[in-house]
Amino acid sequence: MSDSRTVLLFSYGTLQQENVQLASFGRLLDGSDDAMPGYRQSFVEITDPEVVRTSGSRFHPIVAPTGDPADRVPGKVFAITEAELAAADAYEVADYRRILVRLASGREAWVYVKA
Repeated sequence: MSDSRTVLLFSYGTLQQENVQLASFGRLLDGSDDAMPGYRQSFVEITDPEVVRTSGSRFHPIVAPTGDPADRVPGKVFAITEAELAAADAYEVADYRRILVRLASGREAWVYVKA
């Protein structure tokens, strides 16, 4: 079944929080450190009350490309199922879009960036 295929998800923000993982995936994720070159992090105000309730925060990190390979955003890489990726899509608000990026480690992972 395709829902059990593993994909990589890079998180620099609230998807690293245990409470968000439990609410979104029903389990805690085991991640490894990595970084996203060529991006810079800022913050966005979240207006979705359910997302604010889940994360415990009104302001979430967001990243945008800078074109400068010296810029990097640290975070964690998680191996998740495609069904869990769909759950992450449902958690993220319209300020974000999901793209595939090459991380500092050379691995390719899905990440949510500024829409």
